[in-house]
Amino acid sequence: MSPTQEPVHRLAQGVRIHGSELLAGATDPHDELMSLVWGPRFDRDHALQLVARQPEAAARTLPALLAAADHFDALHALAQSRLRRLIVRHRALRAAGAAQASLGARA
Repeated sequence: MSPTQEPVHRLAQGVRIHGSELLAGATDPHDELMSLVWGPRFDRDHALQLVARQPEAAARTLPALLAAADHFDALHALAQSRLRRLIVRHRALRAAGAAQASLGARA
């Protein structure tokens, strides 16, 4: 993996591990993720609101979430932008997969 992709990959691993717990019950998990990384600094206040909705998972998710916040803040602007593009891409891939599944169910 290239040195420019490694920091974003590390953040994505954390989402894969803790994302389902952290984003459980979210109407649109991709919107929640984007709200955390939309600006030049990770939105810790919003992250704490997400953790508060899942108190039984807080002990597992909060340390990883705060580490991800520090890691995101340390990324240069291009890496932050790449992460945002990956979230948008993932949303599009999920939507395309859901549309294919829907078409397959009708056939």
